[in-house]
Amino acid sequence: MKIPAWLPLALACGTALPAYAADTCPRSALQDHPPAVNFRIDNDLFGGRDQDQGYTNGALLTLVSPNLADYTDDPCLPRLARWVNRHLERLHPGEFEQQNMIFSFGQGLFTPTDHARADLIEDDRPYAAVLLANFGYNARHGDRLRTTQLALGMVGPSAQGKQVQDAVHGLLGDEKFMGWGNQLRDEPVFRLLHERMRRWPSANGTGWGWDAIGHWGGAIGNLDTHANVGGEARFGWKLPDDFGSSPARPAGENTAPTRTGRAQGWSGHLFLTADARWVLRDITLDGNTFRNSHSVDKRPLVADIGYGVAVMRGKWKFALARYHRTREFAGQKELPVFGSFTISRTL
Repeated sequence: MKIPAWLPLALACGTALPAYAADTCPRSALQDHPPAVNFRIDNDLFGGRDQDQGYTNGALLTLVSPNLADYTDDPCLPRLARWVNRHLERLHPGEFEQQNMIFSFGQGLFTPTDHARADLIEDDRPYAAVLLANFGYNARHGDRLRTTQLALGMVGPSAQGKQVQDAVHGLLGDEKFMGWGNQLRDEPVFRLLHERMRRWPSANGTGWGWDAIGHWGGAIGNLDTHANVGGEARFGWKLPDDFGSSPARPAGENTAPTRTGRAQGWSGHLFLTADARWVLRDITLDGNTFRNSHSVDKRPLVADIGYGVAVMRGKWKFALARYHRTREFAGQKELPVFGSFTISRTL
């Protein structure tokens, strides 16, 4: 099994952050709003049988800072992060009650339906692998949140999609996909995303309760360009003071700044989320930007609906979700379905 090039860096970041935060952060910052590490796996096999197609697999490691006084001088951030933030100052929000930062590193794989064909399947989506690093800035004022995220990365063979999928399928004893020779070519990609969210109601109960989070925003870049709107509803025991539990949402799943710490003892809830997007560009469907490559006739309007459960105990949180998506391009035979599993731990 060939180790993805990004894995040592991601593991190094994940192990270095706790020690750095403990040595440099004010004790109150760590006690009230400790940093966290999230690891998420998406896979269409979680969606059911015969679903090994479309967005077939993804893995994402996310590091979440404590609540910060600012993005450029706060000692809770490593020196390298502060240096990067000085160069990305235009992305920072204004003055808010709470703010924090995330850094994530991950990979996504996209494949057509027929795994056995080695030739170019013109009427199905291209083979594509995407490798991304993501810098995110969250700012909260009461029950409103703004999040801005800059993603930088690579699509194509350098993203190691074939190697990762072959290794996973080899471990599981599954058949390999034979058409990776037709994948999109190497291309640097970027995406600048901004979303705004509002949560109702404002009060947090200590027992059973519900809330709803609305969101709207968009993204621009050669990776993808879209506008979107949607919402999430939750019901359960000791709901967290954040902005959503859907692992696939920006600023969702334990990454938004909070006003209170986690609940004592067990807590858990169900969630239902929906999102509608007007898609102007998606490189995994439209193909390479500056070179000829395989592409399909994408549909401009795409919608997702997802549902799941989240359970928390002490420093740990687990979330399991399933997503159903409308068809993304003309001639797509099956409605995309995939699942997501996230494990989170505060430090």
